[in-house]
Amino acid sequence: MPKLKTRKSAAKRFRATGSGKIMRRKAFKSHLLQHKSTKRKSRLSKAVVVDERDEENVRLMLPYL
Repeated sequence: MPKLKTRKSAAKRFRATGSGKIMRRKAFKSHLLQHKSTKRKSRLSKAVVVDERDEENVRLMLPYL
């Protein structure tokens, strides 16, 4: 059986927790930050769990996660 290839772009964006959930970073925190409030930027810094509707696609991209 051949080994499955990991999608490297997905490997850089997603991490697994100890319990097996997949975490992701939030969008809109890379530039144009001067007009965003401190509270909003702080919330965008936190990692969140991938939505259950998207989780299957992410797991297919990361076969060994």
